[in-house]
Amino acid sequence: MQKQERYKGIIEYFIKNQPNPETELKYKNVYELLVSVILSAQCTDKRVNIITPELFKKFPDIDSLSKASVEEVYNIIKSCTYPNNKSKNLISMAKILKEDYNSHVPSDIKELQKLPGVGRKTANVIASVYFNKDVMPVDTHVFRVAKRIGLTTDAKTPLETELQLTENFPKNLLNSAHHWLLLHGRYVCKARNPNCIECEIKKFCKFYEENKKINYSD
Repeated sequence: MQKQERYKGIIEYFIKNQPNPETELKYKNVYELLVSVILSAQCTDKRVNIITPELFKKFPDIDSLSKASVEEVYNIIKSCTYPNNKSKNLISMAKILKEDYNSHVPSDIKELQKLPGVGRKTANVIASVYFNKDVMPVDTHVFRVAKRIGLTTDAKTPLETELQLTENFPKNLLNSAHHWLLLHGRYVCKARNPNCIECEIKKFCKFYEENKKINYSD
């Protein structure tokens, strides 16, 4: 099967079955989304959603977080991954936003990446989810699923994956495509044990095509 056939089939399936995918992170504004995405690095959204209610109750905005101590933040987020670094980054991020951006979160991806704890993926998530920009965030799920299905070719880095997906998905579907691939990777196309038998897009999948006779027959 040619790559463009895979894209066509996958797009048609998800448009029909998952037309309005959304992030599973819980947030009320761009400040809360930014904090949540920073916390979600190598941590599950479920865990982040457990942590953030207390965090946002104590630090409801950029100003209050900028005045927090590392110990205060750490004690709230210590159950997530890398709490020491994330505590420091969150406070530093809030200070920079307050001092350099008048306590506003920028929409520009380059400006977002100037903030502590914000890499390209995080910046793209903010730009995509909150500011509705046509960009493709690539996390571990998106990277894995895109490669496994056959949507990318020899993409060795998240950036290479991002560029290939951006080139092949229609621009107006990039926001949705990010969520489609992420959620598919989280619940179906898992890293260790992909659930190929119950997968609804397996007929478009390169991995299934190559392995079905061995382990993944209907």
